[in-house]
Amino acid sequence: MTEEHVQQEETDQVAEEQQPEQEVDDRLLRLAADFENYKKRAARERQEYVQLANERLIAELIPILDDLERALAAAEEHQEAQLEEGVRLVHRSLAGLLERHGIRPIETEGKFDPHVHEALLSQPSEAEEGSVIDVVQKGYKLGERVVRPARVVIAAPPPAREEPEGSA
Repeated sequence: MTEEHVQQEETDQVAEEQQPEQEVDDRLLRLAADFENYKKRAARERQEYVQLANERLIAELIPILDDLERALAAAEEHQEAQLEEGVRLVHRSLAGLLERHGIRPIETEGKFDPHVHEALLSQPSEAEEGSVIDVVQKGYKLGERVVRPARVVIAAPPPAREEPEGSA
C-alpha cells in the first residue's frame, strides 16, 4: 500500500465517523425549528381564542349600551320614572350577562375572609368582632378566581366604657 492510499483510507474513516454526528446535528436543528414553529402557532391560536371571546362579550354588551343610551335620553326629557326604569333595565341586563359568563358576587355575610374581602376600616360595633358590618363596594368571582375583592367595613370590639371618677 502506498502512502497515498493509506492517507485516503484515513480520510474516508474520518468522513464516515463524522457522518452520523452530522445527521444527528441536522435532526436536532430540524427538531428545534419545528418546536419554534409550534410555539409561534400555539401563541397565535391563543391570541385568536382571546379575541373571539372578547368579540362575543362585546356583542352581548352592545345592547346594554343601547339601553343605557335610551335611559340617558329619557333623563334629558326629565322623565324620572322612565329614567329609573331604564337604569333598572340596564342593571338587570348587565347583571344577567355577567352571570351567564360565570361571574358571581362575593358573599359578604358573616366573618371577614381575607381571600375575598378587602377591609377598608374597622368600626366599633355590637356585632361579633371580625364580622362584616358594611359593604362599600361589591366584589366578584369568575369561577373560583377573585376578579375584584369585596371592600368591606369590619366590626371592631365596642369601645370600653370608662367608669366615672369617684365611683368605687
